[in-house]
Amino acid sequence: MTIRVVVVDGHTLFRYGLTTLTATAPDIKIVAEAKTAATAPAIVASYSPDVVTIDVALPDGDGLRLARELRDRHDDLGIVMLTSLGEDDVLFRALETGTSAFVAKTAPADEVLAAIRHASVAAGSFTAAGLAGALARKRTTADRLALSPREREVLLLLREGTSIPSIARSLYVSQSTAKTYVSRLYEKLGASNRAQALMAALRAGLIRTEQTHAS
Repeated sequence: MTIRVVVVDGHTLFRYGLTTLTATAPDIKIVAEAKTAATAPAIVASYSPDVVTIDVALPDGDGLRLARELRDRHDDLGIVMLTSLGEDDVLFRALETGTSAFVAKTAPADEVLAAIRHASVAAGSFTAAGLAGALARKRTTADRLALSPREREVLLLLREGTSIPSIARSLYVSQSTAKTYVSRLYEKLGASNRAQALMAALRAGLIRTEQTHAS
């Protein structure tokens, strides 16, 4: 059976490269291409592929949001995220989004083809070459941070953009005590301000991207 693939990527050279690569695989065929997130859903609906490959960073939006949209519409669609971003938080977002595979654009050709084949037969099962290492780093970071219940409360309030006086009122403490809580949290996260603290918490998996509203 031939695996029918739609490629969603804003880079012409990469689309061409993927087409050239899959031409060497008799069981994989690219049936259509999309340059943007806006055009992708209609193309996928029109061609009904077995697998769609999506660049994380598209010209008009977030590839992971597109992946979430496609997953909601097509339960059995294989979704392969291709990315030049190697951060662990991007990998975990791909996992949470319901994609089938996560592959670096710099990965060997065989790894890319293997991801497409995996997605075609196990759309609901996630695979990524760096998953084990990312999970180990996440556990290590979580153990190192080990936020107390109070620190988690403060982090959630910071995430919502809450001011120091409002944090004090929410926790029923003085403003001086609230500042101390915030300072200790910053120190633990290796941050000097709210934005840095939220980014550090995001990287550590303590909060999610869509929940972060740094101010």
